[in-house]
Amino acid sequence: MCKWIFVLICSIVSLQTNAQTNFKPVTDLAPLRQQFAKAAQNTQSIQCDFVQEKNLSMLSDKIVSKGKFWFKKDSKVRMEYQQPSYYLLVINGKDIRIKDAQKENKVSGKSNKLFEQINKITVDCVRGTVLDNTDFTTKATENAQYYRLEMEPVNKVMKEYFKTIVLLVDKQDYSVAKIIMAELSGDDTTISFLHKQLNSNIPDEVFSVK
Repeated sequence: MCKWIFVLICSIVSLQTNAQTNFKPVTDLAPLRQQFAKAAQNTQSIQCDFVQEKNLSMLSDKIVSKGKFWFKKDSKVRMEYQQPSYYLLVINGKDIRIKDAQKENKVSGKSNKLFEQINKITVDCVRGTVLDNTDFTTKATENAQYYRLEMEPVNKVMKEYFKTIVLLVDKQDYSVAKIIMAELSGDDTTISFLHKQLNSNIPDEVFSVK
């Protein structure tokens, strides 16, 4: 399940999008970097719904999951899968809690290289510096509504899991509307974020890892 956790890069979350065509190259990344940073500074918390679609090479039908997502600065994340089965991921700083219907585990990010990389990416998103992450080479394109960031891992740990990671960024608030993760196995996962609420009061207890 570790590779699913990369969804934390959606700490800056927005609306689902249907338009994914007519993209052209972004010639100057400086304004995009500036807007990312500005949006990150103004975002203290996020809560929203999400829909995840998993395509497995061995199956013809998609596996669709739904749930809730919470984020609070600086490094507090809760992702709760509610359908078709229960699965919980909580990150509070370096402490990570994973729970399903049968068991619960507590993991230290310091002892797991993949978790360490995920935490780094999360911080980059919060700070608005995801385009400066040297663990990826990033190509940016755009259309009238969205930026499309195609990230190819160069970090050894991430390359073991992913071929590419694509972020679709809403131009209205420079938040991530959708993430598409292509795995080396040929499987892929798409996660869309819906009904976003920014800067609402979220109790710290939501991110408890006790």
